[in-house]
Amino acid sequence: TFTNKAAMEMLERVKYMLGFSDGVWISTFHAFCLQVLRKHAKLLGFRPGFIIYDRQDQLSLLKRCMKDLKIQDDIFSPKSLLNHISGFKNDFLFPEDINLDEFSYDAKLKAGEIYPYYQRNLVTNNAMDFDDLLVQTVRLFRNESNVTDYYNNRFLYVLVDEFQDTNSTQYKLVRLLTRRHKNICVVGDDDQSIYRWRGANIDNILNFEKDYPGTTVIRLEENY
Repeated sequence: TFTNKAAMEMLERVKYMLGFSDGVWISTFHAFCLQVLRKHAKLLGFRPGFIIYDRQDQLSLLKRCMKDLKIQDDIFSPKSLLNHISGFKNDFLFPEDINLDEFSYDAKLKAGEIYPYYQRNLVTNNAMDFDDLLVQTVRLFRNESNVTDYYNNRFLYVLVDEFQDTNSTQYKLVRLLTRRHKNICVVGDDDQSIYRWRGANIDNILNFEKDYPGTTVIRLEENY
């Protein structure tokens, strides 16, 4: 789910219904990915004990990158550049995927230019930013089929709440996590997507029945 508060509420309900919660993972996307990466990040080139950069850490690193590349922060706001880099990651775009010719001369173009240097510095520092938790887990599942198979067998049933607010990277994660058994239930309302500014892709819920043939749709059309 999308917030720690919602995850804790779900966990308490599961404990009440089942009488136990051992073996059940209930968390945000990012917390789930962190648990996976703590076990397998070395397969991605990270050393044990990698660190997570918070927003302030990210800004500090980005400002150093801007200084090295002689990009003036009075012309391009570091926060704006960081938001664009976050947008690239939410759309599952690595530095090598960025086509600078697609952008006009603005902050997005400059973010595309600085993104490879910023990412190399993260890896050098054995660090990931918040978006990397998702991106690197998808990369792991794509590249390491034995790891993907392990988690497909580990989680035979997957439930995703507030599905209309998932971004492209989160959707790729869900598809990889359920690629063998396809036992997935999603809850969402395509009329209530509120996180487009954070990369939410409404097509994820609109195309769900096409991506998962045989889906049963249960419409909750009455407010209880």
